[in-house]
Amino acid sequence: MIIERPSSARGHVQTAWLDSRHTFSFGGYYDPAWMGFGPLRVINEDRVDAGAGFPPHRHANMEILSYVISGELAHKDSSGGGGVIGAGELQWMSAGHGVEHSEYNGSATAPVHFLQIWIQPSRLNHEPAYAQRPPISADARGWTLLASPDGRDGSLAVRQDAIVRDVRLDRGETAEHLLEPSRLYWLQVVHGTISANGRALQAGDALGFQDESGPLRLEGTGEGRADVLLFDLTH
Repeated sequence: MIIERPSSARGHVQTAWLDSRHTFSFGGYYDPAWMGFGPLRVINEDRVDAGAGFPPHRHANMEILSYVISGELAHKDSSGGGGVIGAGELQWMSAGHGVEHSEYNGSATAPVHFLQIWIQPSRLNHEPAYAQRPPISADARGWTLLASPDGRDGSLAVRQDAIVRDVRLDRGETAEHLLEPSRLYWLQVVHGTISANGRALQAGDALGFQDESGPLRLEGTGEGRADVLLFDLTH
């Protein structure tokens, strides 16, 4: 089964300083048909105005990935940690038994555009933890491993049987991944336009794959370079 989630069908929350698109139910946006996909619980595409952001709030028992598309995202947490996530960087926060943190635009003049991704952990109430991954090299080709259960090949070690890969595709460039029916897959277009097994997708569009097998073939179709995430998940 292939599940389509067009960008335009996502939930939309807009305030004076925030423009947020919700792939799954979150906060004030609730749709019982879209409560997550396996352990993947949240993909929010947020645009935060300069100088604005989310004040201190608490999380527990969730693996949270913040992927900055453009701009800078500043964060602080109750353990005294903090820093800035730049464009192309990926931060992992394992909330464990509980952590309080804040997220603000790191710039006083420019907006920040980022994805916040939540994955339910496979075990509960462990110690909170952080890690950060640098941007993918500009000359990278093919799939780049961003997150995995064991942190192999420089990826972030998330506490779930979940693998997150990224691929960048110029027009005409292709990439393939073999789907296994024992796994769930979620394909999220971050930027640009692609074809996925003949389906035209643009930024914000997504496809879910359940009980599917065979090659997933992606091809860049736009003028700019496309950026695509693929989540490989346990049922």
